Amino acid sequence: MKKVHLNIKDIFNVPGSEIFESDKLKNINYVSIDSRKIKPNTLFIALKGERFDGHTFVKDAVKSGAAAIVINNRRLNQFNDVKVPIVTVKDTKLALGDIARIWRKKINAKIIGITGSSGKTTVKDMLAELLSEKYKVNKTEANNNNHIGVPLTILNTSEKHQVLVAELGTNHFGEIPYTASILSPDYSLITNIGDSHLEFLKTRNGVWKEKSFLFDETIRNGGKVFLNYDDPIIKAKHSRGGKRISYGFSGRVDVRGKINSYTDDGKPVVTIKYKKKNYEITLPIYGEQSAKNFLAACTIALEMGLSIEQIKNAVEKLKAPSGRLDVQRYKNFILIDDAYNANPDSTKAAIELVGRIESFKRKILLLGDMLELGTTSIKLHEGLKDVIVKAKIDEVYTIGPKMNYLHKEIAQKNLFTKHFNKRDALKRYIKKLNFDDSVILVKGSRGMRMEEFVSEIKNKSMS
Repeated sequence: MKKVHLNIKDIFNVPGSEIFESDKLKNINYVSIDSRKIKPNTLFIALKGERFDGHTFVKDAVKSGAAAIVINNRRLNQFNDVKVPIVTVKDTKLALGDIARIWRKKINAKIIGITGSSGKTTVKDMLAELLSEKYKVNKTEANNNNHIGVPLTILNTSEKHQVLVAELGTNHFGEIPYTASILSPDYSLITNIGDSHLEFLKTRNGVWKEKSFLFDETIRNGGKVFLNYDDPIIKAKHSRGGKRISYGFSGRVDVRGKINSYTDDGKPVVTIKYKKKNYEITLPIYGEQSAKNFLAACTIALEMGLSIEQIKNAVEKLKAPSGRLDVQRYKNFILIDDAYNANPDSTKAAIELVGRIESFKRKILLLGDMLELGTTSIKLHEGLKDVIVKAKIDEVYTIGPKMNYLHKEIAQKNLFTKHFNKRDALKRYIKKLNFDDSVILVKGSRGMRMEEFVSEIKNKSMS
């Protein structure tokens, strides 16, 4: 199998590039922005970020064996003593994207792009696990879903991969159009349109406007889009042409899901209806949202030719990503670590899961602020009151200025609630709190660092 590589013609095709010592430029097999991760025939791209400037590490990359380097053209005079080919460009971040575009055209893998207000990382991981039963799969690692991470994910896809499952994130207008144009997907899916990043995207219509560029790019490529018909905005607004597959838990759809029941500890038992056949599957992960995420992943897997036997085999290997509805059982309580991030929809779904678990009596929430919600922030925090009451939550502990509004709302309902202004005070309280016979949810936005409170709870369980 011929190895994917970049040649000198490819480098000259990077807009605005100029190559010094071009006669020494060999075929490039790898691209890296980390001077510690240099293999033979690697092109090192010096990116300038908020904390680090890759130009500082150019000589380290060369010492480690980099075959060529890409730098900002204003920095050329700093590297007169470098003995490998130097490629200068106006902006190395844009050059990274341009190089990834070239690489994308050279790989044979089917490309799947996934975005959405919530669930996109879980769907990405689920889908990659399912497709691995039939294909050699690469996927977005960790949370590398931005204007840097998407190009790097493409560049990490080689001739050995048959499928790439890529996640695209955004919190500003223009990010999805940029990364989607680089990814150039064959298939794409938007998990849902919710109240995420409203500080910059303003409204759900703004969220749709930004994320729908992924569909536009897919259709432009002659690809296929997967439509969540349970989401009213996706169902109503996607009227543009192209090949499409619909899925959902209601209405007329190509792939239909149904939650038949839940196990005592909250695992969903689902039926998938596809081409007039029904398949029942008990998921090893928790909550209604997990069933929705699974249906999305399963729809693409079925369309890509997986048998139900292959899907069932893969289901047994499914695990919740760390910090995302990660249900951990201890001797006398259950901890739900959903600390990675939060928006109103995912928080409501997590609270509903707590209310559904019957194996432990006490229901406890530890909630931090949901960030980037703009002018609707207070209203959306207060709006969690109804789902808390309906889920029959016993105790609510909050931290953050926005969660204080929720605390005041539920205090009026005579629920037990306590608000903390300081992190250390909450940590001290956790150490004293009795968790016997409890289900505890920890959730908040990334900036709230809720994983620190998860650690406190785990440490208490071992004491």
